[in-house]
Amino acid sequence: MPGDAAATRRRILDAAIAEFAEHGIAGARVDRIAAASGSNKALIYKYYGNKDRLFDAVFDTIVVQTMNDVPITADDLPGYAGRLWDWYQARPELLRLGDWDALERGGSGMAAEAARQAAAEKTEAIAEGQRRGLVAASVPPATLLGLLLAICRTNPVASVARETHREAVVTAVRRIVTITAKL
Repeated sequence: MPGDAAATRRRILDAAIAEFAEHGIAGARVDRIAAASGSNKALIYKYYGNKDRLFDAVFDTIVVQTMNDVPITADDLPGYAGRLWDWYQARPELLRLGDWDALERGGSGMAAEAARQAAAEKTEAIAEGQRRGLVAASVPPATLLGLLLAICRTNPVASVARETHREAVVTAVRRIVTITAKL
């Protein structure tokens, strides 16, 4: 039954997200993913080939999910930053997956098709905002995207309330997108 295969793949991906976030790529174990997903190792290898390709599938899944759940709009980049920060705070495992990709694979997940397409769409949204005069054109769109994403990955220090930190994220992005002086 096709629905069963899709459900099994989803359970495997969910278990793999948790496993990779906790242990990294090298430390992740396919047998733990199989046990957590209620499947078996042979099925995981059948669907994904090997652990690296399973991580690729996980990475692609979280990129697409983030794009779908937190769409970027040029009309309100500070609001987008606040929503993205909220998304990351609710799903810290997604940030850890990105960190593991950078640490263990030199950021190769960001070179994957889904990540490249997501970055291109976000960069184009910022460029469109610049063309429409909604976003200062003094910072190149790809650089602005990198700054925005870096700000959204920050966590509040113990002495700062979450709401205060979130507002700082939104304010920082608002100020960056309105830069008019030459850098």
